[in-house]
Amino acid sequence: MDNSAQASAELILLFGGIMVVVLLAVFMYRNYVRDLGSEVQSEEVSKLNGKLQEISEIFT
Repeated sequence: MDNSAQASAELILLFGGIMVVVLLAVFMYRNYVRDLGSEVQSEEVSKLNGKLQEISEIFT
């Protein structure tokens, strides 16, 4: 009985540790995606989009 209780406690701690790592990864990824959104709206992307539209008008 004592060994099964210890195994259960270790399994719970293992899953808890995995959940902490997963939550940290999700938090870091969320911040990365938020920062990526500001890059998409930057001036360089707008200029590139304008140039692509100019090229598109030449070929249409």
